[in-house]
Amino acid sequence: MTSEALYYLIIGILILDYLADTLLEYLNARRFGNPPPEEVADLYNREAYEKTQSYNRANYRFGFAASTASLLATLGFLVFGGFGWLDTLAISISQDPIGQALVFFGLLFLGGELIGLPFSWYRTFVIEERFGFNKQTVALFWADKLKGWALAMILGGGLLALVMVFYRWAGPGFWIYAWLLIGVFTVLTNLLYSRVFVPLFNRQEPLEDGPLKDRIHEYARRVGFELKKIFVIDGSRRSTKANAYFSGFGTQKRVTLYDTLIGDLDEEEVVAVLAHEVGHYKRNHILFNLAASLALTGLTLYILSLFINHPGLSLAIGVDRPSFHATLLSFALLYSPISEITGLAMNFISRKFEFQADAFARETYAAEPLVTSLKKLSENHLSNLTPHPAYVFVRYSHPPLAERIRKLQQEDRKE
Repeated sequence: MTSEALYYLIIGILILDYLADTLLEYLNARRFGNPPPEEVADLYNREAYEKTQSYNRANYRFGFAASTASLLATLGFLVFGGFGWLDTLAISISQDPIGQALVFFGLLFLGGELIGLPFSWYRTFVIEERFGFNKQTVALFWADKLKGWALAMILGGGLLALVMVFYRWAGPGFWIYAWLLIGVFTVLTNLLYSRVFVPLFNRQEPLEDGPLKDRIHEYARRVGFELKKIFVIDGSRRSTKANAYFSGFGTQKRVTLYDTLIGDLDEEEVVAVLAHEVGHYKRNHILFNLAASLALTGLTLYILSLFINHPGLSLAIGVDRPSFHATLLSFALLYSPISEITGLAMNFISRKFEFQADAFARETYAAEPLVTSLKKLSENHLSNLTPHPAYVFVRYSHPPLAERIRKLQQEDRKE
């Protein structure tokens, strides 16, 4: 395929992806005014439900503006030779291909972040503020941004440089070594996430002794789940929204509870949420997701290795000479339809896993506190209770609230 044909194919993919996303968002937005399902009809009074609908409409309008701006920026850069200009600038700064790639992607990353900065600001200090979620100060917003940018450039730049070293050394067979590198990095990130990365942004403290800690340890012992590390994170510094998560493997595993979760739920409900998370661990969902992620990474790198020496890929985005970094960017743009397909499969599996984790919590603890915790979290997050089925199929990694409650109550009645 010629570089000109690839150029138009990239433009077509960008536009079709945008139109498909816009259609999905529109279909979903049309259901905002629908009455809530029977399972969650008691969740909101009329005034609160109208607030939920207003929040979802505000996010819909914001998302449309952000995605349109992103498309126009990408198309403008592509059509008016922005990538070629950036490549020329990278060459003028460094004569080494690795240095050129780091400059090229570094400037591209910073440019994208700067374009997205007003949208990030508006979401945080206008939408989230208006609906009572935002607790972030301006100073904290900028600190998060700067630390996030530095971390992305250090880690991303380091990985890119090593991948290019492998390419120099092994040619098209570089993908095997790059795959091993990313695999090791992924495992280490999972192991070190809470101890190395989280403290850069949040404070973590061990859960203090008391009835909640006793309940959690008692449940963990009962289901044969060794759990020595329970931490509370200061999520309330940024938002009123609550969360909980597991990290690490084996003896390094730990559970982290947001302080907002402890504030929003009673002790039984917190343990029920924890039981759901333990279900993911016990049913090997975490290991499956890790293995699936690594397999998809390997497949992507292998396909990249088949096309890495195709000069048309570089020329398709408007650069004057073939290069590893230009080919990599062009490949990423062309690969997006495949990413969408694998994303659909992973979301489908994820929704199945959520039902299984709910079932584990019901079987080893109780259904009712999990149901009430899900309701409270949904209410506090102003979640959309009436998503369009197509939107759920494409976008949701978790089943809609009503489906989860229906499944839990049906299975509970059977027993």
